[in-house]
Amino acid sequence: MLELCGVRYQPATATQPVLNEVNLQLTQGRLGLVAGRSGGGKTTLLEVISGLASADRGQILWDGEVLSCRQRRWLCGLVFQFPERHFLGLTVGQELRLGQRRIDHERLQQVLAMVGLAEISIQHPPERLSGGQQRRLALAVQLLRDPRVLLLDEPTAGLDWAVRADVVDLLAVLAQERAVLVVTHEPDLFTPLQPHIWRLEQGRLSSSHGQAP
Repeated sequence: MLELCGVRYQPATATQPVLNEVNLQLTQGRLGLVAGRSGGGKTTLLEVISGLASADRGQILWDGEVLSCRQRRWLCGLVFQFPERHFLGLTVGQELRLGQRRIDHERLQQVLAMVGLAEISIQHPPERLSGGQQRRLALAVQLLRDPRVLLLDEPTAGLDWAVRADVVDLLAVLAQERAVLVVTHEPDLFTPLQPHIWRLEQGRLSSSHGQAP
């Protein structure tokens, strides 16, 4: 279980905390959503959980053990809202193998099939994929690391309705084996999955008990 206890984060340029006494518990088997207005700190929350930013106060635990930023970077996989901006490989295969050069072709194909990209050649340039395919490739990159916690920033934003439904279905499957936390301004899309929903407002996180805010 992932736990946040009294987490506070205030960048040097901010006059108020972006995250203020944030508490959260996320278990495997049930999708978690964080909703809230744009600029309200949702992405910052993911960055703190994943170890890309360090909280000023509070603790982040996994199965009761307090984790450092470095430990959280190993524990978590973070998929950004615009993953194409972070692609470094010239081909799908290169992107998948970044930092994972010993992974064999069979494992690459297994993960591509898991995210619905079985028909995509590993020689295909990532920038020529559709928006939905780029989200799936970014997911595949993280799944190769086998993170226990998967964090996604607006995974359905800018996608057409059919692709959004496919992404939601995929996340439902992934949440069965790991803790999955999604930040979104479209919580209604995930209602059929009966997620646990929190709302982040003015730096504070409140539970909506599974009802879309």
